[in-house]
Amino acid sequence: MTSDALLDGRLKLRHIRFALVIAECGTLVRAAEALHVTQPVVTRALAELERLLGHEVFVRGAKGVTPTEFGEGFLRKASMVVANLRDVQRDIDKQAQGLQGTIVIGNHLSGSMILLPQAVVNTKQTSPDISFIIREGPPNQLVELLRSGKVDLVVGRLSEQFLDRDFRLEELYREPVRIIVRTDHPLAQRSGLTLHDLQHHDWILPLQQTSLRGEIEKCFAFERLPVPNAPIECTSAVMIREIVRSSNTIAVAPHQLLAHADPHIVSLPVNLNVQQSVGVITRAGQNPFPALRRFLAELRRQGDLISKATSDEELPGSVEPH
Repeated sequence: MTSDALLDGRLKLRHIRFALVIAECGTLVRAAEALHVTQPVVTRALAELERLLGHEVFVRGAKGVTPTEFGEGFLRKASMVVANLRDVQRDIDKQAQGLQGTIVIGNHLSGSMILLPQAVVNTKQTSPDISFIIREGPPNQLVELLRSGKVDLVVGRLSEQFLDRDFRLEELYREPVRIIVRTDHPLAQRSGLTLHDLQHHDWILPLQQTSLRGEIEKCFAFERLPVPNAPIECTSAVMIREIVRSSNTIAVAPHQLLAHADPHIVSLPVNLNVQQSVGVITRAGQNPFPALRRFLAELRRQGDLISKATSDEELPGSVEPH
């Protein structure tokens, strides 16, 4: 018998199931009762199996049947086949219920503070078999990843790069942009600050190709000020936080960076009057698989919570760009 002889379609799962029940019951009569068939049906199925295998699976005796040496090996492997098939069925059921699957997420700064981490944590609590892959990057890079299907969705600022008929944008909340420094920064205790007062400090700004960078530059242009010279360009929340905490660098960051109540970071009383529309971007016409539908629902729930919790208070020294 060749290695593929059992794959030609003659061996049925019925043969495997009958053999396992026979081994468990010990006699063909009891096996027939357990299978709710007649004994001749069991006898015929066993004969077909042994003919296909070219070996006896059981030795018949006066008190019943016992596996042959070959039969023991076959039954051990057959049990694994049945167990694997049951696992497959359970996995399919979980996938259909949105309890299993892999979700690949594209993320940039706006979504990384509270929205995305909390949605992932909550989804894992209710659906621990869902796997997440999170890829960070600037919007222009995430656009291509989403278009090519290498990510299932993008969470973050609904920037102009995603204004394309290939994408569907859904706003989850709006978030003000703040100017932040470490708590013992020389400017941290000063009032009545304007952008003029911040000119000679080091800055962290969004990347040049982002729409947020363009809006920040408009704020400086409105005040007839140049954009800070040689800024650090960064979209990583972790990196921004660490640089601000360990230096006199000034950063532009979403309000959610402060929402963690970091005692080492404060916002300066200069309101840029710039808001970010934060949400989720998917491919137009995309039919989300069940796990993704479950995760999208959790993102929307977290967005509602953030909308209610975020206070967009007015700060003195507002900058009103045209």
